[in-house]
Amino acid sequence: MSDRQRVAVITGASSGIGEALTRLLSKQGWHCVLVARRRERLAEIVAQIGGEFEVCDVSVGEEVQATARRVLARHPAIDLLVCNAGIPARGGFLDADLERIELVMRTNYLGAVWCVRAFLPGLEQAKPSHIVNVVSVAGTTVVPKSGPYSASKHAQIAFSRALRAELKPRGILVHTVNPGPVATEGFPQRGLVRRRMTRWSVLRPEQIAEAIVRAIENDKGEVVVPGWMRIAGIATGLFPQTVTGIVAGGDPRERDD
Repeated sequence: MSDRQRVAVITGASSGIGEALTRLLSKQGWHCVLVARRRERLAEIVAQIGGEFEVCDVSVGEEVQATARRVLARHPAIDLLVCNAGIPARGGFLDADLERIELVMRTNYLGAVWCVRAFLPGLEQAKPSHIVNVVSVAGTTVVPKSGPYSASKHAQIAFSRALRAELKPRGILVHTVNPGPVATEGFPQRGLVRRRMTRWSVLRPEQIAEAIVRAIENDKGEVVVPGWMRIAGIATGLFPQTVTGIVAGGDPRERDD
């Protein structure tokens, strides 16, 4: 059995879930390659816990390819790729800035596609290996006034499910982790935190990091954190018209045929 140190590449690693996961994996003996846009923040984290970093904007395909070439030159075998980078897109399809809508799709969805394809040779070299796509409960249901963000997450879930079927025969396991509201730098959840009635529902990045590790260890294809939020996706899948009507403030008695 090889004594090679396991290598994990984590995007969106400069804060939030990515940073929490990097710290957790480092404690467990992984060598982490942190990928994000902010050089100073990445350098600070690496100075604290070890590993290495690459400055990369995953919304730019050429940057992803160049980053993967550099990483694979140093680490031909990649045991774990975590596609975690993501940005919000506040507003609906009719009022959000069009450039922002495009950027959120390029970052949240296409960024994951580009990362998987670019790091695939390393994942195949290390098989059995793992890919984790950090998505969102927003991708399983209807999110009012945040349609573009939700659409990017719907696309990422479809990508992740299809990828699991494609890559399992090749020794690469794909996991989808759908968090509920998590308080991070990019998603502070101020509205939920402000209200006493909803404050309890806001998660910490460390909780999602632990769920990611459990999904890998137990080969869970798709998990929702917290588990009870799975009902949102189930209800939307079974009764899309009813759920949409309730979210829109319409008549909750609308029924799906």
